[in-house]
Amino acid sequence: MASKLVMNEAIKAAEVWLTGLDGERIGVVSRQEALDLAKELKADLVCDSLMSSPPPCRLVSRGAAKREKDQAGKEARQQEGQVKVKEIRLTANIEEHDYDTKRRQAEKLLDSGHGVLLVVRIQGKEGQAAKAMLEGLATDLKASGTRKTGIQLSGKQAALELIPK
Repeated sequence: MASKLVMNEAIKAAEVWLTGLDGERIGVVSRQEALDLAKELKADLVCDSLMSSPPPCRLVSRGAAKREKDQAGKEARQQEGQVKVKEIRLTANIEEHDYDTKRRQAEKLLDSGHGVLLVVRIQGKEGQAAKAMLEGLATDLKASGTRKTGIQLSGKQAALELIPK
């Protein structure tokens, strides 16, 4: 989880350990002096850690700190594994060509990082045929994804969720 970004006037320490725009070490300066320098250089004063005394702060070009934080947050969310799940609907008595099309579609989604929910509509006594088809699809898609759930038969549909490898 990304930590809260402490910038400019939100920094309450009397003194800060300052690093310049190009990474050069300026040293320990008063908070006000650091803020004045940031204003003069049209930059933001960003605190990296509030745990040490004086806290290490750096000058960052205006707006870059927020973009950096947003990017870090985006990467953290991606690593958490929040996978968007897309649904693909099929029927139990599907033609071979249509089956191949749905398999390629699922493969493409899995390769692009999306989860896939395969849903087979069931009419009458097609339960076992639907289950067998989902088993076959899961086997065909083994290279791109792994099962998140088992095959779930419920009323008028059978479902199987796959997540990308």
